[in-house]
Amino acid sequence: MNGRINILSAGPGITVQDLGRPGRLATGLSRGGAADRLALHEAAALLGEARILAGIEMAGMGGNFSFSIPTRIALTGAPMHASLDGKPLLWQASHHIEPGQVLNIGGAKAGVFGYLTPAGGVQNPTILGSHAAHLAVGIGAPLAAGEILATGADKTPERPANILQVRNRFSGGQIRMMPGPQTDLFSSDTLAAFLGTVFTRSPTGNRQGVRLDHDGAPFAAKLSGQASDLITPGDIQMTGDGVPYVLLSECQTTGGYPRIGTVLEADQPLIAQAPPGANVSFTMVTLEEADAIYRPETSQIATIRKSVQPLVRTPHDIQDLLSYQLISGVVVGDED
Repeated sequence: MNGRINILSAGPGITVQDLGRPGRLATGLSRGGAADRLALHEAAALLGEARILAGIEMAGMGGNFSFSIPTRIALTGAPMHASLDGKPLLWQASHHIEPGQVLNIGGAKAGVFGYLTPAGGVQNPTILGSHAAHLAVGIGAPLAAGEILATGADKTPERPANILQVRNRFSGGQIRMMPGPQTDLFSSDTLAAFLGTVFTRSPTGNRQGVRLDHDGAPFAAKLSGQASDLITPGDIQMTGDGVPYVLLSECQTTGGYPRIGTVLEADQPLIAQAPPGANVSFTMVTLEEADAIYRPETSQIATIRKSVQPLVRTPHDIQDLLSYQLISGVVVGDED
């Protein structure tokens, strides 16, 4: 039986997201999809799914939600304050929810984008093959209180809860980049200065990209103007005044500002999840090194699943303890 998510309250930046709409650059539509794509792979692994499920992306703050059918959910991405009927829930974990219970997701403890993924996936109508909102082009809109989202059925709601240990990608840090076709538009001194700078993630940013602030001279290219060219998520674009922006999932498809390089796909979650004020620096890897680091997204769920562990609950925290079979296999003692 399919179900519903009732949105009782919503933060200002929550949308439905999946992996977006790849392969449509020729029509002027960027891929879009989750800002932290890894979080959706982690959700699928926690829920025992072999495919990506559409979920709710929450930028900085979540909301209150209830569900119409028994289901499991996964909470991934930026860790947020979460509780079920007032009892705290662990992040990077899956949990069972019964109809009528209220899931509260508050502000982010670290990072920017948190994800709530139901085991049946959000099943709002697809547009161009995706459930994802793409706000930059007017597909979908932020979710609001009072809305109802359709979900698929959780085929195994009785499966035990799981937890996943993930590396910290929610506080900035060093990010790997590779050279691109326009890297040579910057002098060797400018490139060296860029790689030697510690940037601060600016409050200016959204799903299209984030600005990086720094003290010191701007990073000017040798050429001040050029024809528009293809751009993709991860590109580090330098504005006319020499300020870097790292492009994210809803970036435009072409642009004329020069790009000093491109963040490796493996490190794009780091820049997407860097909160305002976080320090970010870059290190350059060769194309050969980038190729060796690359792992196809199609293999990520299986890889992540190897690190999934059962979420152990103590009897004190199990409200429905008496519904469990606590004793089995009892024998009299005189059997053959």
